[in-house]
Amino acid sequence: MPPPTVVDPWLASRRFGVVIDAGSSGSRLQIYSWKDARTVREQLEGDALRALPQVGKGTENGDEWSLKVEPGISSFADNVDGIGAYLQPLLEHARTHIPPSLQPDTPLFLLATAGMRLLTPEKQAEVLQSTCHFLKFHSNFRIDDPSASGPCGSSVRIITGEEEGLFGWIAVNYLMDGFKGSDEERLTHGFLDMGGASTQIAFEPSKEDQGHGQNLLDVRLRLLDGNDIHHKVFVTTWLGYGTNQARERYVAQLINEYDAGRALSPSAPEYIEDPCLPKDLIVTNAPAQPETASPHAKTAHKFVGTGSFEQCLQKTLPLLNKDAPCPDSHCLFNGVSVPPIDFTASNFIGVSEYWYSTEQIFGLGGAYDVVQYERAASDFCSQDWPRVLKVHEETRKQGHLGGDGEVEEGGVVVDTGKWGIDVEIPRLQMQCFKAAWIVNVLHEGIGMPRIVDPGGNVTTDGDQVAAQAQTKGLGRPTFQSMDSVGDIAISWTLGKMVLEASRDVPPASAAARPIVDPLDDIPDISTSPVQPIRPPFLDFDGFEDKISHHLPPALTRHSLGFSPIGFLFYVCVVSLCCTVFYRMRHRIRSTVRRFTNKRDRAYLTEGYMMEEGQSLTGGPPPSPPWSPSASRLSLQLLPPLQRISSSLGIRASRPSPLTLSRESSMRSGQYSPARISPSRSFSHPVMKTQGGLAPYEAPNGTATSYVPGSPRLQDGSIVSNGSVSSLLSRSRNSSHINLSSLAPRQATSRSVSSGMYPPASPFHEE
Repeated sequence: MPPPTVVDPWLASRRFGVVIDAGSSGSRLQIYSWKDARTVREQLEGDALRALPQVGKGTENGDEWSLKVEPGISSFADNVDGIGAYLQPLLEHARTHIPPSLQPDTPLFLLATAGMRLLTPEKQAEVLQSTCHFLKFHSNFRIDDPSASGPCGSSVRIITGEEEGLFGWIAVNYLMDGFKGSDEERLTHGFLDMGGASTQIAFEPSKEDQGHGQNLLDVRLRLLDGNDIHHKVFVTTWLGYGTNQARERYVAQLINEYDAGRALSPSAPEYIEDPCLPKDLIVTNAPAQPETASPHAKTAHKFVGTGSFEQCLQKTLPLLNKDAPCPDSHCLFNGVSVPPIDFTASNFIGVSEYWYSTEQIFGLGGAYDVVQYERAASDFCSQDWPRVLKVHEETRKQGHLGGDGEVEEGGVVVDTGKWGIDVEIPRLQMQCFKAAWIVNVLHEGIGMPRIVDPGGNVTTDGDQVAAQAQTKGLGRPTFQSMDSVGDIAISWTLGKMVLEASRDVPPASAAARPIVDPLDDIPDISTSPVQPIRPPFLDFDGFEDKISHHLPPALTRHSLGFSPIGFLFYVCVVSLCCTVFYRMRHRIRSTVRRFTNKRDRAYLTEGYMMEEGQSLTGGPPPSPPWSPSASRLSLQLLPPLQRISSSLGIRASRPSPLTLSRESSMRSGQYSPARISPSRSFSHPVMKTQGGLAPYEAPNGTATSYVPGSPRLQDGSIVSNGSVSSLLSRSRNSSHINLSSLAPRQATSRSVSSGMYPPASPFHEE
């Protein structure tokens, strides 16, 4: 369908932003929009302006604001020519829903995540370069110029796990009103995100504890009134601690234990008991990294579920690696230093796997109650696998159940803990393990306290936890799993757009710094614990890092403030260009002269044409003086001109041989100003006869045709009597003629001497 037009009232003063989340399994385009801050300022006043711009879905029909294509963009690492066709549907979708007049002011971002991080730097650079080229030259959206971040600046790049967590933290606090109120009243929420490969945490430590964190980033946002707010946010990522990779490490651990027991007791069963699988479920697994297992463990093993959630908690606890060396006094797990967390004042929001593992199977999304959660997980794990499959099949046949775990009859919830038709078999198989892993990460890893209310947890559900906690003075719930707020999904892409909308707000002071991404706001990125991903487009960092320890301390990047390797490279390039230009200076000079003298050559040509009587406008040349029309005109004008010249005492000059020769050559069509030289012999004039051109009669009486513009005859002989000397001599004796020479030539009875021009006009000669 055609894009909307700006006459639509919904589009009045509306601005847009486009983000493409290029993940490992696919790329999702999301369109956001917000009202221009200048217009909002005219409509609101007072405390209403102490808020961020309202960012929402970018289409009037909310269902069309997003589009996804598969597979992930990292799959084109060996076929970058296919990126254009891959991104074309996304780009066309954005062009369809954003008016063409607004597209040049609409920022477009393609931010790649986990899949692209696994590629080599060279492959990353190739994919990003091809992506940048396609988006820049096939759309009118606003894309950054090349910079150190990439070929399209910050518009097309790979973001780190820390940046994902930071953007997610902005999105959560934006949706939960964490940025509203005065500096003393604002209380932000912590952010937890868990995927298949990693897990992130982002929160704002208390003022007293901000000095204990190294990964603190300065997040600056601009409110509608033009004033900036600042938050010091701690963010970190645990790679390998997502649910899928944690499961792979868990499988390797069980195989190692099984092989150790099999060596002591050869009669051990041929299968491995797994308490993290539903009872009687049989699966076959092999460690994803065989080098971490024993030689026997490199082959696939059979696992049989025993369905014990309590044992699963104990088996997965060592995977947190809490015994790793801690560089600081306070670490959570895997040796990562984290500022102290005050859970009495901090409320955390969990998304992604925290939501799916809580809501889709147990129906306990929202306020988190650990006792109720563990009871639901224990009941699920202890079920026989055939029964789980039977319930799942019945749920699919009913077709009216959702993925929220609730069973409705007549609009009334009659049962909970039932999974919907959107739940797949692999999630049912791994649900017990994922539930145990989430509990261990929250309480044993991050250190979230287990608030137990013996009198209420048995009969209450998660929706009542928040109200009970408030009535008992416990404040807000410590943890909530969420997927959206209202109709806006919690996503790091939303946080990126909130930052972009904040950047468009005019500052209240001219001295205010522009709003930028937090990683671009670090004074010295080389000393920051969070390093951006910058593939080597024309980056000397990798080469410089290898030789930096060989350089004197005074010549390092930190001492000079710039890259010495990059400086030397550009000096060499400039020197090479100067050398090439110096060696080619003569050719360059002649080329410049050729172009600058083109106007002079045209001017000289016009001068010759005027001298020779040619038309400058391309019209027909003037009539020759011997034509009948010219003869009649001369007879009419000759007597008055003679009287005027006689009264003024003017003596007309006789034409020189050179002029006569030019006239003769013009008549014959062979005249060229560049070919005339005083040292060359001139050809004889053409004698006009009644039948045309008169043949030339040589001294021996032989008549030959005249060769125009040349002193040679057609037989190759040279005209001997018509030399330049005789012509010049004639010119000296007849240097002046009267104006009567303009009269037409009359037939004369005087014989023309060989090699002599015809005499001047017989009317008058002085």
